[in-house]
Amino acid sequence: MKIQNKLNIDDRKFYHGWYIAFVSFISIGTVLGTTQFVFGLFIIPFEEEFGWSRTEVNLALTFGGITSSLISPLIGNTLDKYGPRKTMIISISLVAMGFLLRSQTQNLTSLYIFTILMFLGVPGSTIMPASKLIITWFPKTTGRMMGGVTSGNNLGSAFAVPAIATLLTIFGWRLTHLIIGLSLIILLLIILFIVKDDNKKVISQKYPSRKKDQLISPKSKLLENIYRNQIFWLIILGMTLQQFLRFGVVSQLIPHFDQIGLSLSMASGLMIILSIGGASSKLIFGPLSEKITARIAFILIMILQTIGLLILLHSESIIFIWTSITIMGLGMGGVGALTPLVLSEIFGTKNLGQIIGVSRVGLVAPAIAGPILAGLIFDNYNNYKYLFWIMIFLLILSIICFILASIIHKKTHRNISKPSIK
Repeated sequence: MKIQNKLNIDDRKFYHGWYIAFVSFISIGTVLGTTQFVFGLFIIPFEEEFGWSRTEVNLALTFGGITSSLISPLIGNTLDKYGPRKTMIISISLVAMGFLLRSQTQNLTSLYIFTILMFLGVPGSTIMPASKLIITWFPKTTGRMMGGVTSGNNLGSAFAVPAIATLLTIFGWRLTHLIIGLSLIILLLIILFIVKDDNKKVISQKYPSRKKDQLISPKSKLLENIYRNQIFWLIILGMTLQQFLRFGVVSQLIPHFDQIGLSLSMASGLMIILSIGGASSKLIFGPLSEKITARIAFILIMILQTIGLLILLHSESIIFIWTSITIMGLGMGGVGALTPLVLSEIFGTKNLGQIIGVSRVGLVAPAIAGPILAGLIFDNYNNYKYLFWIMIFLLILSIICFILASIIHKKTHRNISKPSIK
């Protein structure tokens, strides 16, 4: 009996939710760090080996972003129907396969196809399943835990930048892709053994003061009613416009630093600072959202993004560049933690997977326009100055959308998706 107890997930000595949170943290950091954050490291190697233009290479990221956005509603339905564990297993497999195949890239078509395959697995292996797991396993400390778990994006990216840069220098981009793919297969095996969708007995003993019904997502109105609500669309528009910064600027930072004369090691160091700032943002604004609401916290991080980009636009000394990247990181990092919190605090957690999935469809616009716009501006003007100004304008519009949504929400004095449970 004692031996059985040690192997049983119901063992009270250590809450299993912590294992799940840690694996979610690793999955977010590994997948987003390798698919998106370090994409800029591969741009110059692709250009040098194949002679492709910046616009042609960036199209791979565009197609990947479109794929990730369009597949998100399906992933949301899959999460609600089959649970995070199965969703993560399939998704990680797709990402790993994409890296293994992209190591054999010979032309633009194969680059695009393998990148699309890779991004098919991104939504189902990162924030979406993690949100579902954290809300389930940590019902009383969701904001704090979401901040900690989603910081995996930034801390993982901080590790990925020097690691991938080193691998590229030693082995080249093809073998580096193979190493990433094999690492993801190891992550897949860890998920198989650790992740569980739910265990009401364990959770109820961790949170004994909660009623049984509260452990399950509260009832919400029909999704059709939510999608007809103006607050929903103001928030989605604000989130979508804000994402132009990620798709249009972040992937171009390393080429931008290279153009202004910074070494690869210095550029990598700046990206690490961006990641650390992002992780700090999640750890700050996740808990803060429990006090000032996730909506207000989201407005604050967008203001930080705007300030950081303005400083970068006018930076001539390395001190100001470091300052701008730090502020941008503090602004950008909170997005991953706050997005599901904003949606859940207004619309409830019932069908949260579907709601998050639909909210991500809007990312098609920045996924398409961001990288293409960046490539076209660079190819025509040989710098990113106009790109930065456009992004600042879009961030201001995002802030306005969230302010309007908050004003309308306060005026209604009601939560449209959390009626009293009978």
